Amino acid sequence: MKTILSSATKTVVIGPDEPFVVIGERINPTNRKKLAEELRRFDFSRVKSDAVAQVEAGARMLDVNAGIPGADEPGMLKGAVLAVMEVTDAPISIDSSTPEALEAALPAYKGKALVNSVTGEDEVLERLLPLIKKYGAAVIGIANDDTGISNDPQVRFRIARKIVERAADHGIPRENVLIDPLCMPIGANHEFGRITFETMRLIRDGLGVNMSVGAGNVGFGLPDRPPLTASFILLGMQAGLTASITNSLDPEIYKMTLAGDLMLGRDPFGKRWNAHFRRGSASKAHARPASPPGPPAASPAPTA
Repeated sequence: MKTILSSATKTVVIGPDEPFVVIGERINPTNRKKLAEELRRFDFSRVKSDAVAQVEAGARMLDVNAGIPGADEPGMLKGAVLAVMEVTDAPISIDSSTPEALEAALPAYKGKALVNSVTGEDEVLERLLPLIKKYGAAVIGIANDDTGISNDPQVRFRIARKIVERAADHGIPRENVLIDPLCMPIGANHEFGRITFETMRLIRDGLGVNMSVGAGNVGFGLPDRPPLTASFILLGMQAGLTASITNSLDPEIYKMTLAGDLMLGRDPFGKRWNAHFRRGSASKAHARPASPPGPPAASPAPTA
């Protein structure tokens, strides 16, 4: 099953036989004080620089979040979406569960957006799914509801199925629903990884929809998080994970997604893997300072 998302000029396809899609996570004011201060002032300069840097590092889509308590989220979210569209053609994941913010941002977006996200609570589904249908977007559904986050993969699967079915009731086709099987901090419970991978397999086999997850959560509270995020993504790819909202700026994480695509037969003849390293080599060569000039040549000896 393929989920097709687009900007005004670029299309991204998410699917089990497609290259893994990295959705850049950096445009989010959570734990980013300077970005939050700028958003409050409707200064989008950092949003623009973050967008460009993430795409250059390999992100194929960008998550845009402007959720700051007590601030004008509708205005900030719309402004951030417009700012991103000024500097890149990467499709956008509009990250909000506030109807007013979505009503402001979705009509301003040129293309088919991804909305991140809805949960399985009846009230949330009935509040947000009509908006997603109205603007022809796709949606990420998170596998928890008003009972909280279950550690039983079967419970998460049932919530995922409910989201897919309720979306269909609102005219949103299955291919426009991605499920987030929930990535929890492995440092809090060593079983959390296994629970999520089992949930992924149930969703892959029972629903056949695409999946996206906030992979960086897995290492929260632990040292040296990038290898944990990278290994989580690689194991998830084998269980049906097709996209992740994560930090594309970390080369270890991005290289692991490329390696996973190559190992799983999604990068014919290693073209993307080789191209990535050719670009890196070219950049290093370009950045290398020129050799200092040698000593001046000796003057020829005077002739007699």
